[in-house]
Amino acid sequence: MSPSAGPEAILAAARAKGLRLATAESCTGGLVAAALTEVPGSSDVFERGFVTYANAAKVEMLSVLEATLAAHGAVSEEVAAEMAAGARAHSPADIAVSITGIAGPGGSEHKPEGRVCFGLAAPAGTRTETVEFGALGRAQVRAAARDHALALLAGAIDAL
Repeated sequence: MSPSAGPEAILAAARAKGLRLATAESCTGGLVAAALTEVPGSSDVFERGFVTYANAAKVEMLSVLEATLAAHGAVSEEVAAEMAAGARAHSPADIAVSITGIAGPGGSEHKPEGRVCFGLAAPAGTRTETVEFGALGRAQVRAAARDHALALLAGAIDAL
């Protein structure tokens, strides 16, 4: 499957392998889950989505550690890893993707607008990455983050 595979292809590939998917989203507010569930019949593959915009929601719903938030901040690979792992732990999903970032406007010198951290939890473990989309504007950063998360799911499905 191409890394730019759309939701239909992602769902078909996961279905063919008997995989279930979950999302844990902060700055995208559910855009990945919405993209997947726009496809009719997605309920046999897409298990659930967690929209954890507030830090308290990350802690309560995904078991992100308050110490991790305090040490690294919500926009960090450490939190993205715990979000993805938490989505797998709190669902029967085989693969979970997480997103936490600064869509804008705003940001800081240390965490600029357009920085988005991703987590991917799969049977082989959890990995993270950070993408600097830049100050594209809120809607464009959110859309780019959604598309990147879909690409991460596509790659994870291919790897299994």
